[in-house]
Amino acid sequence: MVSELVQVNLKMLLKLAKPAASLKLFRSRIRAPQSGGYLSRTKGRGMEFDEVRLYQPGDDIRSIDWRVTARTGKTHTKLFREERERPVFISVDYRASMQFATRGVFKSVQAAKLAALLAWVAERHGDRIGGQIFTDHSCRELKPQSGKQAVLHFLNALIKSSEKQEAINFEQVMARLSHHAKPGSLVYIISDFRGMSETAQSYLSKLARHCDIILILVYDPLESHLPSKGSYRFTDNSRDIVVDTSDKQRLLNYQQKFQQHCEDLQTLSRQLNIRFLRCASHEDAIQVLR
Repeated sequence: MVSELVQVNLKMLLKLAKPAASLKLFRSRIRAPQSGGYLSRTKGRGMEFDEVRLYQPGDDIRSIDWRVTARTGKTHTKLFREERERPVFISVDYRASMQFATRGVFKSVQAAKLAALLAWVAERHGDRIGGQIFTDHSCRELKPQSGKQAVLHFLNALIKSSEKQEAINFEQVMARLSHHAKPGSLVYIISDFRGMSETAQSYLSKLARHCDIILILVYDPLESHLPSKGSYRFTDNSRDIVVDTSDKQRLLNYQQKFQQHCEDLQTLSRQLNIRFLRCASHEDAIQVLR
């Protein structure tokens, strides 16, 4: 039996439903607030027309009902009732670089656990759950749907490998994400973000105009700090490399490269007004989200 440290299984993801009850989805920066499984008492620009009332200072002039205004001689504005459900779209990175860990679990396993927790929380809030699972040779999107069945569909997608297609890079993944995540969605991207080029950033920027986005960087402690002494052999079963950490300059360059990667993601998040979290492979996914 394959260890749960290196590969996810359905039992593991189902068990996360209970601890997920203590978590909440990020909602403080929602551009078009929606309320899950119930109608909000507040009214805003949504999909369902509710009523017309006299214009009040501060109302959006785009909502003025010109027909009623012309008929009554007094300015009236349209009110809209908010949608009942908010799409939650979870993008999960399963590329080769995620099949790695020196402590805790594989980065891919940690990503799956984070995704499952978020899916369970979304289901409890009455939101629709969908997502995207991508590797170096495949990318699969799941249309957001409601209910526990939607969560199970998403969890099964996390444990079943997709058929290999043509090679796909991170830019193409972000392009597909910007196409499939509909306006008003809450989008989580769980990845190590290797390949975050300017083109990939442009797709993310496009997505951020209409959706709320949370980036979750998954990393292994070795990626941030190499051991200070000794030679270490790494392999992916096809290639080997030996790293000598006694070279202080090489050690410093390695650490600075990871730090720069984190700073670039933080800067991008500030520019796009989106959230950024970090989660190491040995950390408790529940505590990180909390």
